[in-house]
Amino acid sequence: MFRAIAVGEKHLIMGFKAVGFEIIELDDSSKLMETLIDISSDPDTGLVFVTESMAEDNLEAIEEFHNRSSAVITLIPTHEGSKHTSFLMMAKAIERSIGIDVLGKDINKHIKD
Repeated sequence: MFRAIAVGEKHLIMGFKAVGFEIIELDDSSKLMETLIDISSDPDTGLVFVTESMAEDNLEAIEEFHNRSSAVITLIPTHEGSKHTSFLMMAKAIERSIGIDVLGKDINKHIKD
């Protein structure tokens, strides 16, 4: 059975424990890279949620996880609302994979605050 893990600030991820997620509490994003590298080494990991507030200053950790693991990783918005970090990452990945920017050069115009 695959593992589902939520990573981020304790007060933002505790609810996921109630639905069977393992939780990994982080106080600041400086430990995100190390944490995701550890998670990526486990082939039983199937799903990872990372709080957007934890990932936004450390997107290279998310990219490194993608390079190391086939598990799904997604960013979850916080109570402050989405900063659309996940949308921007998806747009870049689409452009990288098919060679064109299907969302247009001004990605920010697709984001409504």
